[in-house]
Amino acid sequence: MSTLSKKKCTVCEGGVSPLNKSEAERYLSDVPGWTLDQNAKYIERKFVFKGFYATMFLVNAIAYIAQQEGHHPDMAIGYNYCHVKLSTHAINGLSENDFIMAAKINELVAL
Repeated sequence: MSTLSKKKCTVCEGGVSPLNKSEAERYLSDVPGWTLDQNAKYIERKFVFKGFYATMFLVNAIAYIAQQEGHHPDMAIGYNYCHVKLSTHAINGLSENDFIMAAKINELVAL
């Protein structure tokens, strides 16, 4: 279990620098399954399921957590997949919040 999943996202309205690539890579080691884009602007993970119901269960659980944390991912969904992309839009890059959300999402699929 990641210690990141025990943290709470903090409000980010800009005015701070996004994580650089090496900082993001250090956080990435705490969120297995997630990948960092080449410019270190976002992290992403694709979840694949056996059917629609399991996919929608994850989507709804992510939506609930995102609302609680005040940090909302971009998601693309289909019959048996959910593609999640995390970035802190206010700073046009990554913050610790993105990795906190990734850790919380990882715990959902571990259930």
